[in-house]
Amino acid sequence: MANSPQAKKRARQNERRFAVNKARRSRIRTHLRKVEEAIASGDQAAAAEALKTAQPELMRGVTKGVLHKNTAARKMSRLASRVKAMGA
Repeated sequence: MANSPQAKKRARQNERRFAVNKARRSRIRTHLRKVEEAIASGDQAAAAEALKTAQPELMRGVTKGVLHKNTAARKMSRLASRVKAMGA
């Protein structure tokens, strides 16, 4: 348990930051799930559109420190290649 005023403040800050980051992660996962569902449905146009909206969300997660840059790049690359393969 936090005893010093500094530790108590840090605990409060951590709680707020955790809530914000949790919401950001949830939002990113929602966008990724929409892309996955569009790919599963076989609709390439919908999948491409969903990917286009998911990419800025992923990069926003990187700038906010929720995701690592390479993780976001890897996810975008894999999704883009799957969407592209649908047309072939």
